[in-house]
Amino acid sequence: MSLEQSPRTRLDAILSVPRSAELAALALRLGLGAVFLAHALAKVFVFTLPGTVAFFASSGFPGWTAYPVFLAELLGGVALVTGFRTRLVALGLLPVMAGALLVHLPSGWMFTNPGGGWEYVAFLMVALVAQALLGDGALAAGQRRRW
Repeated sequence: MSLEQSPRTRLDAILSVPRSAELAALALRLGLGAVFLAHALAKVFVFTLPGTVAFFASSGFPGWTAYPVFLAELLGGVALVTGFRTRLVALGLLPVMAGALLVHLPSGWMFTNPGGGWEYVAFLMVALVAQALLGDGALAAGQRRRW
């Protein structure tokens, strides 16, 4: 891109199909990573791990499964934010979300329902599949080309 290009031409170059797809994958990756980090940290700082264990047990899951779910959300969130093995991590988080879907199904569609509905969980599952299909995107760990 030369310095003589108009601002519109520069914007077109930035938003070209390959570059905009890379930026879209980055935006999705950062958003998903932030959500998973927030949920992991809420299990520690808001609900506490013993409280999360009790919730899992009351939801029909073995209480000990709260610990691997916490680790999956924490490490998965970090991996997504950094762009480390994005496709694999996105697919690996799907079983965690499938468990959450089972918990929220009886509460109906809307997440605002008592007990929380399942639409948010379903959306996160679709977003994880989209991320797995898109891949790392821009600014990912171990990326060979430079931005």
